[in-house]
Amino acid sequence: MSSLSWHRLSRTKSTPSPTGQDPVNSPGHNDPQITEGAGAQVRSGATSNLSWAARTDVGLVRSHNEDSFLAQAPTFAVSDGMGGHAAGEVASAIAVTTIAEHAPSHADDLLLGAAIEIANTAVMEGAATGKGKMGMGCTASAVSIEQNKMAVAHVGDSRVYLLHNGALVRLTHDHSYVEELVDAGEITADEARVHPSRSVITRALGSDPDMYADHFTIDVFAGDRVVICSDGLSSMVEDSQIEAIAVSSATAQAAVDNLVAAALQEGGSDNVTVVVVDITDDGIIDQHRKRYLTRFALIGAFIVGIVAALFVAASLFVSHSWYVGVNGDTVAIYHGVNASLLGHDLYALSQSTTVQLSDLPEATQSNLQNGVVVASEKEAEATIESYREQIAADKAHAQQIADKSTAGTETSTDNPAVPTNKTEGGD
Repeated sequence: MSSLSWHRLSRTKSTPSPTGQDPVNSPGHNDPQITEGAGAQVRSGATSNLSWAARTDVGLVRSHNEDSFLAQAPTFAVSDGMGGHAAGEVASAIAVTTIAEHAPSHADDLLLGAAIEIANTAVMEGAATGKGKMGMGCTASAVSIEQNKMAVAHVGDSRVYLLHNGALVRLTHDHSYVEELVDAGEITADEARVHPSRSVITRALGSDPDMYADHFTIDVFAGDRVVICSDGLSSMVEDSQIEAIAVSSATAQAAVDNLVAAALQEGGSDNVTVVVVDITDDGIIDQHRKRYLTRFALIGAFIVGIVAALFVAASLFVSHSWYVGVNGDTVAIYHGVNASLLGHDLYALSQSTTVQLSDLPEATQSNLQNGVVVASEKEAEATIESYREQIAADKAHAQQIADKSTAGTETSTDNPAVPTNKTEGGD
């Protein structure tokens, strides 16, 4: 299975290393020396959260390249054409073009699967209208990455792998005869790679109008690496070796170069196409930051609401409060409460009176210094009146006592003073 390379991808440069130095492969893994074939294509690019590279090579046996790839963030895909010269490469080119046009802008596996199904119709129409040849077809494996979500859609035996925490996991299930044998336990995965019927595909684009794509969504994280490839890699290189290369390669570009080189070193009997996408930022930190900011904003709004409610309640309480207190040497009526807040008095003088503080008992004076709380202005006025009555009564009572103490001691012409007689002794 091979095809002429077609591509649609960003030509932006990869993001430089924070240290200013280019990353290097792990020790013992040198950059491969690849001879560029006639059908070779290499592309790379980056966004704020992704870094990717793609390479397709005709291989060492085939005369033309029937593979195509798509690297148009956030969507990436590989399509392996079938049908021979002027057919397989046309089918795969139609497929990736159609997927690029209809792929979702976010990680929606249902829409991504629908894009592959639309591509199936486009390939069949292309054969019917003479754009290629009757019977042409292709595989399609695509992903769409949005922050920490990755949608996957797949038809055929091209594959999608995920490297997470140093372990490589194959995400897609081959639609092939040998995969069915492996599932049935009749052969092993290693035997499937060299089985004489390994090229028999049970589901592909271009032959069945009712064809459907497998699709699903998974979580991905910063540091994960996605590998999409044609069977030109997976049929030549064992998954364990793919894992070792993916782990040891410092950059996405180094990874595709190393993986294609490994396939060529194993014989390169088919076209080889590899797309590697590194997830540099999964957006989780931003999500947590936004969640915390939202939480703090809600807490702040709640606190402001509570403070505002308390302020309103306090204002209502103050506006409906009255007390009798001291204004210099006299007693007065105040509107509010006898307190201050942040340097502002919570009371205002309402009425002055002529009631002298000194005319009241000491206990009453002490109470007035602290403020005698009353329910209303009328009650305050009644309290003032009671003080006046108390003072008048106290003064009258004092006068009575004074009058009694002086009764019978006053002298006048009508009541002359009589000297006290003393009894003298002796004759």
